[in-house]
Amino acid sequence: MTLMIRTLMLILLVSFTASAHAVRLEGTGIATIRGGDIEAARVEARKAALRDVALQYDARISSQDTVRDGRITDSRLTVSSRARASNVQVLDERQVGGALRITVSAEVSDNPGSCQSGEAAGLRKRVAVTGFTLQQPEQARLGSLDDAGQMLPHRLQVGLQAQGNLQVLRASSTQLYPDVANAPTTQHFDNRLTNVIGVAREMGAQFVVAGVIRDIGVENPSAWNTSVLHKIGRGLGATNTERRFIADMMIFDGFSGSPVYQKRYQTRGRWDAGRGQSGGFGSAGFLETDYGQAVTGVVTQMRDDIQEALACQPFMTRITRVEGTKVTIASGATAGLRPGDSLALYRSYSHFDSPDATPELLEADIEVTLDNVFPEYANGLIPQYGSLENIQRGDIAIIW
Repeated sequence: MTLMIRTLMLILLVSFTASAHAVRLEGTGIATIRGGDIEAARVEARKAALRDVALQYDARISSQDTVRDGRITDSRLTVSSRARASNVQVLDERQVGGALRITVSAEVSDNPGSCQSGEAAGLRKRVAVTGFTLQQPEQARLGSLDDAGQMLPHRLQVGLQAQGNLQVLRASSTQLYPDVANAPTTQHFDNRLTNVIGVAREMGAQFVVAGVIRDIGVENPSAWNTSVLHKIGRGLGATNTERRFIADMMIFDGFSGSPVYQKRYQTRGRWDAGRGQSGGFGSAGFLETDYGQAVTGVVTQMRDDIQEALACQPFMTRITRVEGTKVTIASGATAGLRPGDSLALYRSYSHFDSPDATPELLEADIEVTLDNVFPEYANGLIPQYGSLENIQRGDIAIIW
């Protein structure tokens, strides 16, 4: 069955991949009109139409299968595109019932290297890695793994720092989820975690990593009885000593609180540590077990997924001061900024009727060019007085 799926993937990939030259294609997008807001529906329909154009030009399909005991327990398909659209024209726009239908025409070409060719790819974004909450703390007694919620993010921090592509801020003592069982669904109605923004602002982070350790229990708790019979069974390998590991990891945008990545990780391995040999989640005794090595593989995968998820994100930093034509931002040389770099400015604002909603960003059509860059901050000049353009403290500077 897996061979058939992968063969189908290959056929579809070959048939959908187009040449490297720009071609003009048409695409159609439909969006529901909610609350009479036609402008919002127009934006969504146009995005959908451009996605249609991009997938016509270059559809990349991948699959991920989870196999357990020789059976496929989970199979996922992902469709993406690296096409670049330009010279977009709206050919038709019409309202059909409660929806808006837009047809566009665009010149489409390859986007080699995807986001890696952007200026933001060379900058180090700030990431705060917070503590992972244990959903079932009683499972941690065997092996003294009570520190798993702090040591797992610590190992993530060390791994990310070793890569050198991100500025990693340690916040493993901070946990974001008071309601562990439902995390991360304990969000505001607009899909935002209110405390994420507070943590990000306090630490000066662009992204916040959080998680929940769902399960670190053993398959057969009775196997760990202290009776001679059970000891002999463990020694001979006649007893089930498998231990589970299931964790959810989430990455949130620190400016809006919106999730940008979420994934569940799971593995298992033999818990073959003798009594007193494991002194915690990061101890040498834990890492030497078959289970510890399996978990280490998962932590490495988490680290790599964080790197990949943030690679295509723009570099964003807050404006801390505006004095005439001089603008100061909260990032500097440690982030990779240099004199002469230019950042686009965006106004951050909220509506009076929704003060708690996610802040919206509005492009100011102004760039600040840096002339003084220090380790943790930088400043530069804009063409006119910031007050005339309503640029103020708390607004955002972005490099794409």
